[in-house]
Amino acid sequence: MRLTGEGPAFGIVLAVVDGLHEVDWAALEHAYGSAEDVPAMLTALRSADPAERKTALDSFYGAVHHQGDVYRSTTASLPFLFDFAVDPGTPGRAGIVGLLVSIGREAVARAEPGDGEEFGPLNYAGAAAVVRARAAVFGGFVAEDDPEVRRAAVPALGLFFDDGERAAAMLRARLIAEPGVAERLLVVETMATLALRLPGCAAGAVVWFDGIAGDAGVDATTRLAAVVHRFRVEPGDGLVPVVLGLLRGMAQASELSGFLDASPGRVTASGGGAPPQIVAAFTELVRHHQVHTPATTVLRTLHQALEGRVAERTALLAEQLRSPDPGARLDALRMAEDLMTTWRGDHTTLVLLVAGHLGEADHGIAAEAAATLEKCHAIAEPAREALAAFVAGHGTTAWGASEPELRRAYQEAVRALAHFGDGRAVPILLAALDDDVDGWRAIDVAGSLGQAAAEFVPRLCDHLRRVDLAGQWARMSAQPLLSALSGLGDAAAVPCVADVLAAAVRHEQNDVACAALTTLTAFGLAAAPALATIRSLTGAGDSQVRAAAVVALQSAGGPAETLARELLAGDLWFQLTAAADVLGAIGTPAAAALPRLWELLTHSYDWVRLHCAAALWDIDGSPVVLDVLLTAWEKNPAAAPFVVGCLGRMGDAAGPALPMLRAELARPRRDDFGSIHADEELLRAIREIV
Repeated sequence: MRLTGEGPAFGIVLAVVDGLHEVDWAALEHAYGSAEDVPAMLTALRSADPAERKTALDSFYGAVHHQGDVYRSTTASLPFLFDFAVDPGTPGRAGIVGLLVSIGREAVARAEPGDGEEFGPLNYAGAAAVVRARAAVFGGFVAEDDPEVRRAAVPALGLFFDDGERAAAMLRARLIAEPGVAERLLVVETMATLALRLPGCAAGAVVWFDGIAGDAGVDATTRLAAVVHRFRVEPGDGLVPVVLGLLRGMAQASELSGFLDASPGRVTASGGGAPPQIVAAFTELVRHHQVHTPATTVLRTLHQALEGRVAERTALLAEQLRSPDPGARLDALRMAEDLMTTWRGDHTTLVLLVAGHLGEADHGIAAEAAATLEKCHAIAEPAREALAAFVAGHGTTAWGASEPELRRAYQEAVRALAHFGDGRAVPILLAALDDDVDGWRAIDVAGSLGQAAAEFVPRLCDHLRRVDLAGQWARMSAQPLLSALSGLGDAAAVPCVADVLAAAVRHEQNDVACAALTTLTAFGLAAAPALATIRSLTGAGDSQVRAAAVVALQSAGGPAETLARELLAGDLWFQLTAAADVLGAIGTPAAAALPRLWELLTHSYDWVRLHCAAALWDIDGSPVVLDVLLTAWEKNPAAAPFVVGCLGRMGDAAGPALPMLRAELARPRRDDFGSIHADEELLRAIREIV
């Protein structure tokens, strides 16, 4: 090695690795452009300063291995990373080994022959070849004395070794040698990975799993892992009763306690000036992935393997929620949320089980229960009285409680009540708005309480007028307020919304302007006092504002047909869909647009075809469009709500859609792109049509 001056990205004296500058990094790319900064990252990975190494590792993950992507620059880095990892003098070797495993995992999983990588910056196949060729190196890491290096390397035995027998033998030896539960669980999981990747290893793995599961001398958590991962390799029946028995044994032996963090998660986050909504979203992401018992990762794997077997998973969760360990109960609540938001079915039993944890002395568990019910409010009606009792039990001031988890529990419970339209939430939310204590949480749900619109609207409008429309976060502040006003539907808000619309246009906040126009659209004819402002924007320079203004104009009773036909003559997809919606709402008088609408049924974008098909039905009543609707739905499940809405207007003409509607009702899984509320609304609409 030789020393150079300061590195461009890290500001310290860096040691340059031999051969590093023989690579033409300027010709390579990563997630943020040129890979010229990769040598500095790689060299800093060997810095004597732990903070400098962490910065370099984070930078590498963030750019050269961004969200799991593997670039040519990633592949070019692999020889240097391997050299660092095998050198005993490299500080922080476990982090580098973990990086190598992560790159290899993604490369092997995503490499496909003939995928066109040779024409772009990605290089999964190339990286996979490099990692597989050096698989034996990981075998050496697995046998090292450093437990962190061993832990980082173990997954490689299942992912990269072509010699399955050798990899299995090393895993069997590691299970005996490893003193820690977390390490043993990783070994068992890796054996399943190996067996699933190399079917020739499956039979031996199943025998090994059975031996562990039946060995009373092995800790119950490792036995549980053996049972679960055996099921992954060789699925069958009768799994859940065995797991329940092991969980009860673990509870009696107190084997669930003391892993990672003995107390339920206490998450804090710094916002750096960002709106509280953003801080809360990242905090929730961290919280959701926390693990508090050694069994949690295994049980999550089991729930994933059971998929839509809702009854079995509910029975399993019931046992988890009865655990004497608070961390196990906390993790179980998060798994309950995952089940209800992912799979359809009768979740009444699970909702009540979750509600039973509102009374926990540990406010962290109560908060998780309340948050789960708030997220699943579309099916959480059976928990309404339990939520109300929890809120009443803490008085009217707990919304701003100094104890963070009590504050969160109370707020989530109130928000859940608000989603039900329950009036008991009203005075608490009004106080939150008046005092501006976590007011954004109150704003998010205020739109569900239309019976108190006369009280909410003045407060929401006051908050809306105070939004700094020249500020960086104007959209984050204004849009929830506008959405709440839309939900309340009180025309008293029209002057305020019109004023904000005009101000947003002056400040070139086009997102806010579009949101304000959408709110005025929701008011329908009651938005007539804002017609002058709306009409002035139908010629706006921003094409999205212009389209939203035409929609709002028609909704408020203004003359929009000519403007909509002008939009329909263009080629911007969002203007085409907006124009079709306007013309469909006008109905038969918009017949002059029919030729263009028929022409657009061949448009390349399915959303344009969908909106034009719906408009054709609304104007002309042509059942021919049914095929367009159903084909688009079959191709893109995200189109379901729009298609179902149109089918509902078609009456008997929608008869040929009945098989597809019934198939949707029978589908057990919710779609990944929507919320549980949207999914339940879709099911309700389909049932009405059927």
